[in-house]
Amino acid sequence: MSRIHEALKRAAEERATTQSVEMPLAPAAQENKLRRADDIPTLTENAPAKQPAPIAFANGYLRFDEIQKHFARPVWNLDPNQNIFVSGSNPHGAEQFRTLRSRLYQIRSAQPLRTILVTSGVPAEGKTFVASNLAQAIARQPDRRVLLIDADLRRPRLHVPLGAPSAPGLTDYLRGETDEISIIQQGQAGGLCFIPGGNEVTEAGELITNGRLKVLIERLSPVFDWIVLDSPPCVPVHDASVLADLCDGVVLVVRSGFTPVDVAQKAAHEMSGRNVVGVVLNAVDEYKAYGSYYYYSRPANPDVKDAKT
Repeated sequence: MSRIHEALKRAAEERATTQSVEMPLAPAAQENKLRRADDIPTLTENAPAKQPAPIAFANGYLRFDEIQKHFARPVWNLDPNQNIFVSGSNPHGAEQFRTLRSRLYQIRSAQPLRTILVTSGVPAEGKTFVASNLAQAIARQPDRRVLLIDADLRRPRLHVPLGAPSAPGLTDYLRGETDEISIIQQGQAGGLCFIPGGNEVTEAGELITNGRLKVLIERLSPVFDWIVLDSPPCVPVHDASVLADLCDGVVLVVRSGFTPVDVAQKAAHEMSGRNVVGVVLNAVDEYKAYGSYYYYSRPANPDVKDAKT
């Protein structure tokens, strides 16, 4: 009988231990649990942005403010010639980026839109310029957190206008040499964070498709209000098409007086089947465009010729 008594006692103790582990968390602790991106309420442009935004790791659940402690803190030296909001010398350009920001929020109210890919048909159309200033336009809003990623691994240049270190960055993470937190920089006050391209590689195409970038975006998208990716041009290489499949929407950049019509049409064809949410016409003469440097339009379909210019 003593053996039975001891066995029943041990079973009762085990049940008590299990129940204490499986007890529901208190409301404050539940906020730290991981939520999927589609579980997070959609933010409008002027809605309060404060909300729990956790991310899961093998060791448990972490909040943004806990992750932020581990970000790199270099001093960014933003180039006033490439950053509209720093120089203050181009109020018309700044206003057009605010308009672009508002249009994206309008689209977001009707469909899931948290990750944006910015691409162009060929180099030198201004996609990096647009990606950088779009991210800064969003981050200037109170309590907005934006992650800017240089995903142009063949020619990463996004660190140049920010005056930021180029490594460690995305290539180092995709090669499994570091974790996602170690590659995030926050070089100024506010909600703008940055992942640079990283150390130079020769296997850019293979790294883009190895699956780690998909994991990175899925793990970080619940933490940030927006993620903006700068990609390679979509006509010369296939990288942009792969990246577009990982993002909620695509913004296509076309340079006024520079991009041939056939190139713009090829770019639209490359992005066919993806969610092209609009076109940015870059470098428009401000006098011919009623004081605007940029005009943004959401086409009825992903064909550049349908966009109003």
